Amino acid sequence: MKPAISSTRWLDRIERAGNALPHPVTLFAMALSLVMVLSQVAAWAGWSVRKPAGAAGEGELVQARGLLESDGLWWLLSHLVDNFMQFPPLGLVLVAMLGIGVAERSGLLPALLARLLRLTPRALLAPMVVLLGILSSVTLDAGYVVLPPLAAILFHAAGRSPLAGLAAAFAGVSAGFSANLVITALDPLLAGLTEAGARILDPDYGVAVTANWWLMIVSTLVLALLGWWVTARVVEPRQAGVELAGAHGSRADDDVGADPGRGLRHAGFIFGVTLALVLAAVLVPGAPLHGEGENFARWVEAMVPLLLILFLLPGLAYGFAAGTLNSNHDVAQMLSATIAALAPYIVLAFVAAQFIEAFNYSQLGLLLAITGGQWLASLAVPAPVLAVGFILIAMLANLFIGSASAKYAFLAPVFVPMLMQAGLSPELTQAAYRIGDSVTNIITPLNPYWVIVLAFVQRWRPEAGIGTLMALMLPYAIAFAVVWPLLLAVWVALGIPPGPGAPVILG
Repeated sequence: MKPAISSTRWLDRIERAGNALPHPVTLFAMALSLVMVLSQVAAWAGWSVRKPAGAAGEGELVQARGLLESDGLWWLLSHLVDNFMQFPPLGLVLVAMLGIGVAERSGLLPALLARLLRLTPRALLAPMVVLLGILSSVTLDAGYVVLPPLAAILFHAAGRSPLAGLAAAFAGVSAGFSANLVITALDPLLAGLTEAGARILDPDYGVAVTANWWLMIVSTLVLALLGWWVTARVVEPRQAGVELAGAHGSRADDDVGADPGRGLRHAGFIFGVTLALVLAAVLVPGAPLHGEGENFARWVEAMVPLLLILFLLPGLAYGFAAGTLNSNHDVAQMLSATIAALAPYIVLAFVAAQFIEAFNYSQLGLLLAITGGQWLASLAVPAPVLAVGFILIAMLANLFIGSASAKYAFLAPVFVPMLMQAGLSPELTQAAYRIGDSVTNIITPLNPYWVIVLAFVQRWRPEAGIGTLMALMLPYAIAFAVVWPLLLAVWVALGIPPGPGAPVILG
């Protein structure tokens, strides 16, 4: 299939320019050095702003912290190990990949994917992958670790570019993070911040957890179709003919054992039993994963260990039944090989963790977010234009602050009451923020999971650098950044409630 656009040479130029930069490890080290210098210059210049009304620590002065002065250097040295050990994706990746690694190397995933390929039409692989990526936000961040490598394997087994599959999954997981068919942990978090901002003007205003549900359901379907189009018409044609180094355990003809059918039957039985036990632990009162009230979704906090178990046990069952595993020594070797394959990511994570935490410590991201919000608030522009401007501010802020809640905690007190005065409901402002916060996730190295996906890309293209991943994901970011705000504009024009009982315009 030919690309819909006449040329993708601009993406080739981006990739070449990005890959001409130093190795990502070196680049993050250079970025750390730059942050240290800029933070010190900002501290010497006395850059400071006050937190907006309604924010946590309302009125508190936020000042740039220099990383080249005594306190800054002490912080960096004393937190060097903690920054690495507490790097959010690190433990998630290592634990989840142990289970996935056994399932992959034992032959379970290649055998299972071969069966799935016979049932799934080739043309529906991309939309299925994007949709699963969007829906994975119900498991918090687990989708970042599980779906991109599995989608790459699935596409490769189908004779398609594994990088196209990886990109489609990453686009769904990250750029579509705020959308879903069901309520996720993000909804109550944002609703609480929106309500706090609205009560600056209206002390009795309430924002429901379902404030954006209808819009997010439609967004899920629209983004899945849009991601399919971008994959089929832009990303996959561009990857045609690119020479790849097959990752271990990622080819359909890998060793699946002497009796893969027997292995799949045993793996299916063990998976069924394990899943039944997990469901019992979630649903039975008093069970370890059962929650009530505010802790109803208690099982979500244990998602990574659950993924380990749900991949590991069926993988072991398959391996011993199919003949790819013969003893506990084979199991230990598979686990060791899995961690060894993650060595490049671990090195990259160490340097990236120092850069991200140093940037947070310097307060530069927070200063940029608050200053940008105040600047936009000072412009005398019509409400619809202001709403679009807010989306752009959220997109820009997302390039510097990865946490959705951290950004919104400072943006909501400024924009929620401001747009209320312009006639837009807090629920609609929250929806606009969700769009801006999502679409640039896939093109910012400050997203802590971005380096994970880069490591997955390097399994197939060892020479790949930041430019490769940037050029791979930029078409999705552009498409989502155009179509999703247009969907919101149509929603507003038609006066459709963003969620049950949520107004569009304040009466």
